[in-house]
Amino acid sequence: MRAVVQRVSQASVSVGGRVVGEIGGPGLMVLVGVTHGDDGGKARRMASKLWGLRILDGEKSCSDVDAPLLVVSQFTLYGDARKGRRPTWTAAAPGPVAEPLVDAVVAELRALGAKVETGVFGADMKVSLVNDGPITLVVDL
Repeated sequence: MRAVVQRVSQASVSVGGRVVGEIGGPGLMVLVGVTHGDDGGKARRMASKLWGLRILDGEKSCSDVDAPLLVVSQFTLYGDARKGRRPTWTAAAPGPVAEPLVDAVVAELRALGAKVETGVFGADMKVSLVNDGPITLVVDL
């Protein structure tokens, strides 16, 4: 499981011109990709990592300051462009495997007390954000 995490001052995701998820104030924009072999245990560990990641102002985490997260599925995090000009997606788990695991990350975050907004799995999404810092991390489990 892989996440690209950005500290943001605001972020939103739209589908078909309609905002489906939005956070304001300091928080995290999280793109989550799932690969073959990922499971519920990795989803729990990813949620815990995201909730406790100390990248907000003053080395605080979302759990310290009750900051929101916007979580969006992103199979392209497992794209491979080492050969040629066209990436391959073979390392990305198929939708029926990935969707429940992205949902599990969100559910685990909420169980930890997080305010979480989401995109729509498999939709053509438009993501807008203001990266604060800028701070961007890749978290691999």
